Parts: sequence; C-alpha cells; structure tokens
Amino acid sequence: MTIIDEVLDWANDFDIFHRDYVTEPERPWAELRDRCPIAFTERRNRAWLPVRYDDIAEIAHDVEHFSSSDVGVVTINRQGEGALTAGAPPISSDPPVHTWARRLLLPAFGPSAVEQMTPITRGLASSLIDEFIHTGRGDAAADYAQHIPVRIIATMLGIPLEHEERFTEWVVKILQEGFLNPQGSRGALEELVGYFAERIGEHRALPEGERPDDLLTLLIESDVEGEPIEDMHLLGTCFLLLVAGIDTTWSAIGSGLWHLAANPDDQRRLREDPSLMDTAVEEMLRMYSPVTMARAVTEDIEYKGCPMKAGDKVLMAFPAGNRDPEHFERADEFVIDRKKNRHFAFGSGIHRCLGSNLARMELKVAIETFLERVPFFRLEDPAAVTWVGGQVRGPRSVPVVFGAP
Repeated sequence: MTIIDEVLDWANDFDIFHRDYVTEPERPWAELRDRCPIAFTERRNRAWLPVRYDDIAEIAHDVEHFSSSDVGVVTINRQGEGALTAGAPPISSDPPVHTWARRLLLPAFGPSAVEQMTPITRGLASSLIDEFIHTGRGDAAADYAQHIPVRIIATMLGIPLEHEERFTEWVVKILQEGFLNPQGSRGALEELVGYFAERIGEHRALPEGERPDDLLTLLIESDVEGEPIEDMHLLGTCFLLLVAGIDTTWSAIGSGLWHLAANPDDQRRLREDPSLMDTAVEEMLRMYSPVTMARAVTEDIEYKGCPMKAGDKVLMAFPAGNRDPEHFERADEFVIDRKKNRHFAFGSGIHRCLGSNLARMELKVAIETFLERVPFFRLEDPAAVTWVGGQVRGPRSVPVVFGAP
C-alpha cells in the first residue's frame, strides 16, 4: 500500500496502513501497550485502537455503547467517506436483527456441514498442488492459499467455480484497495451485488423442489416470523459470505505456510509429529490473526480515560490482543505445542465469526495437505514476500522452493 504520511506518534496518530504496521504490527502494539493502550487518530475521521486483550474483549461485549451497525467491514477513507456502503448482516447488525440473521446461517456452518466440506477441501488442495509440484517451487499464497477459500465458499453458495477470478478481483478491490481507490471499490461492490441479484433470481425461478441444496436456496426459502427475507438483506449476507469468507481464510493459510517456510525447525517438528497439528493451527491463528473489525460509538462516553464521541470508530485489533503478554506467555513467540491458547482470532462476543469451524478446517486441511504432498520447503527470497494490511492482514506472495536448507 502507498503510504500517504509517516507516523511520528503512534499513540495520537496511528495508521493501520503504514508499512510498519503491515509488515511488523507487533512493534507498534508493544509500544502502545506500554505507553497508551488505546491509541487515537483523526487521519480518516476520529478512530480509536485498543491493543490490550481485556479492553478489546470488554468493548466487543458492550453492544450498547459500541455498535456493529454498518461498520463491521467498513474502512474509512481519507475524506471520511465509506469505502463500502452495503450492510453485511449479521456482522454489520445489532440485536434483534443480528439474532435472527445469525440463526439463519448457523446450520450451514455447523460441525456436520463442515464435515461434509472437509474431503472436498482436501481434494481441492491436492489438485492445486498438482499444478506446481513438478516445478520444484511455487507461491504458497498466490498459487495455493488464495484459491482454497474462494472455491469452497462458491461451492457452498452454489455459484459457478469458473467465476473464481471475478470473485477474487472483487475482494481485492473492495477490501485491499478500497482505501486508496474508493471509486473502484464501489464499482466492484455494485458488480458483486448485481451478480448475486442474478444468481438469486435464477434460484427463485426454479420450483422449490428443484432448487439446489446450497446456501442461496437456504436463504431464499427462509423466513422471519412468517415473512420472506428482504432482498437487500439477502444481498448483504451474500456479500459478507463471499468477501469475508475469502480474504480472511486466504490470509490465515498464507500466514501459516509463510511461518513454516521461514521457520524450518517448526516445519520439521510438525512433519515429524503430526499430532501437533491442532495446537500448531491454533498458534497460527493466534500469532497471525488476520482480522481487525470495527465498532461505532453510539453516544459520548469516556472509556478508560478516553473521551470517545458518538460516531467515532473503534478498531477492534483482535490480532493485538492475541499478542498481549498479560494473557499469553511468550506472547511474541510461536509455541507450536502451546496448551493454553484462548485467542480471539475469530472475534469475541455476539459477533464471533460464525464461520470459525469452516475456516479452522480449511486452514488445517490446507497445511496438512501441503506438508503431505510438498517436500521440505523454504522461502526462495524473504524480501520477495509481500503483505497487505488494514482490516485484513496477510501475505499475498510467498515464493517457496522445495528442498531442505
């Protein structure tokens, strides 16, 4: 990302798009934790950044003073104009709408549904590896990680897999480039919404008994107190499932593989003892949590000495909380067999990610399959690794070569 201004004081002028925050966010988190655990900025309207675990958890549970309405996936650009303008229920809604909106989706992301998707995910991961295994090198992010979540969520929604490039392009323009190019972001959003309107229309045109067993059908045939769900709610939910379900898991898988490529001892230990996979996955989620959500202050309030005003944004830096030494021993170290790991990579409170079971499965299967199919791998050039940041942080290029160092 292009840097507009340097940051001279992280406590009073933070910037989550600054290169230091994108590449090594743990440094400003540590500085802020010691100096000013709730930072402030007016770069893109008034915004606050808590970095301590307890503060983030408390704010996440206080839905009265910190609302999720229309801010859950919104990044504010330099003029204070929303880069994303569509609601994305249930994540961008408060009770009571949030309650029924979340309940509608729970069956599609429960344990049995995730179990059905597991062999599909494993087959997809293996087929992706087939495309580069013979070359002796590959890009763990661009050739592998980015394709898994987009194809899985497309399968669940019941939309054509051959449209993958369009989905990825929309996600990049909306989430990764929206800050610097709000016009392009809105254009991509309009295309995405138009696309889902067509798919919903196609599903509705089919008799009930002939509709495919997918998420779109589930949403179309659901009702709230006997009334069908409004089209804008349907479109917002489809937007959320595609956009949030792709970039976050893509980032988590890429970060996990980057770590193993950059830390051969951890990779070797995991290969030698696959029983460590579950704790390794949880540690990847803790260390490289990709998502920072947002809340809007509902009324003037002083929180921990911070004079927050109605309309201020609070950036819920869950990744920072997961590095809090008050809650995690050796917080900045990757401990592959960490036993106590109550991270909140998937958020906290009523908005905890309802797709966490699916995301965790995709991450585990992606790492397992890569280790099973690919020989020992290492970074081809650490300087060639690229990261994106903001509200979703992760590597976008991780070139690796096969063979022990």
